[in-house]
Amino acid sequence: MSMVNGVDHDTGPAPHPLFPEIDPDDPANETTQIESLCVACQENGITKLLLTKIPFYKEVVLLSFECPHCGFSNNEIQSAGKIEEKGMRVILHIETVNDLNRQVIKSDYAAVKLPHLDFEIPSQSQKGEVTTVEGIISRAVQGLSQDQDARRATDLEVADKIQDFINKLEALKDVSEPFDIIIEDISGNSWIENPKAPQPDPNCKTSHFVRNRDQDHILGVYTTEEIEENEEDTSANIKDKGDESLLPPLGSAPLLDLEQEVMIFQTNCPSCSAPTTTNMKVTKIPFFKEVIIMATNCDSCGHRTNEVKSGAGIEEKGVKMEVVVSTRDDFSRDLLKSETCSVLIPELELEAGPYVVGGKFTTVEGLLTDLKFSLEKSVMSRDTLKEEVIVSLNNIVARIDKVLVNEESVTLVLDDPAGNSYIQSLTAPDPDPSLKITRYERTFDQNEDLGLNDMKTEDY
Repeated sequence: MSMVNGVDHDTGPAPHPLFPEIDPDDPANETTQIESLCVACQENGITKLLLTKIPFYKEVVLLSFECPHCGFSNNEIQSAGKIEEKGMRVILHIETVNDLNRQVIKSDYAAVKLPHLDFEIPSQSQKGEVTTVEGIISRAVQGLSQDQDARRATDLEVADKIQDFINKLEALKDVSEPFDIIIEDISGNSWIENPKAPQPDPNCKTSHFVRNRDQDHILGVYTTEEIEENEEDTSANIKDKGDESLLPPLGSAPLLDLEQEVMIFQTNCPSCSAPTTTNMKVTKIPFFKEVIIMATNCDSCGHRTNEVKSGAGIEEKGVKMEVVVSTRDDFSRDLLKSETCSVLIPELELEAGPYVVGGKFTTVEGLLTDLKFSLEKSVMSRDTLKEEVIVSLNNIVARIDKVLVNEESVTLVLDDPAGNSYIQSLTAPDPDPSLKITRYERTFDQNEDLGLNDMKTEDY
């Protein structure tokens, strides 16, 4: 035990993360084995479970089943992280055989479409898995082929048509002509590898969409109003009994002065999932707007994070800010990057999408350091990266080091369709010659990502 500020603190070992990163030398990474029923022969087999974290993705549960009696085996992946705020749609343009080798993480809620053949694998028809593009096609072929013998015995015409379609699926593996594969996941928990990282992938387009009510219900997500409607009868019965321990009705309690108060609420660590607390504060940035800052510090694994959200909604136009980073004063500029903002450094051919570095309030130097850390961690934790990708990442990290010691100047570009990002002007309220701010009309796709196309605010 040790004394800090007069308070006893236990100096014993910190609890092990519930979802540790894979480490063959860590005994805590051992799998859990469970005896379970084989669906093929009805005998008992062994299911192995591993709780782990995929770098730059999220927490997952890996399951592997094997039956010693009939040899049947199966493996799947289940997301153990939170459901994303938006669904996602990934369109991959297949041009070469190498594109078939891209790694794919497909959740239970992902639907796979092949427009070239007018073919779709519906959501929830298959278990989540870690596979490749070729693996998805092979699994579809396997599923269509498994009952062919029975079909030939009962309906030869139908069996022949299905066999023709199976041949078309198999022909896709030759990539004799380009085709698209689309993964649409309402939970937002799917992913396709970018072999050109950290550069943008010209053959892969990722967009996000706002789920409708039915899709939310499939995921078990309900609004407060929907829950209250289902609990009206129960609440009325409790109220009739005069239970004074209930919380006061919404709106009857005094409102907090959010600009003066730091709110603290319980949450789970995004790194190890251990219980921790998050501090939230509403503040105003001079010459900008009101923002909400949230900070989490985990006592279990030491992970720290801060996140910034706009408190003023989406602006009428998007904003693109370009600042030349050439002097030490430029490193100290305050910077607000929202969760919808992309970061570009043209001189380094580096583009980081809005979800690579989350929303945060920092400085130009802090953002560059975060980008460097993310690239370094990507190299160290992804042993499947190709050699040319590793060389490219290391070159970019080396050049960022030069920028941080002011040996090389670059242009830092923040592009935010929501208009909620900010770079401090060193000459405010006068124009800053090193800072260029451009406001632009959003495209249809950008409005779709922000959920504005389905939003009706007039004549409703």
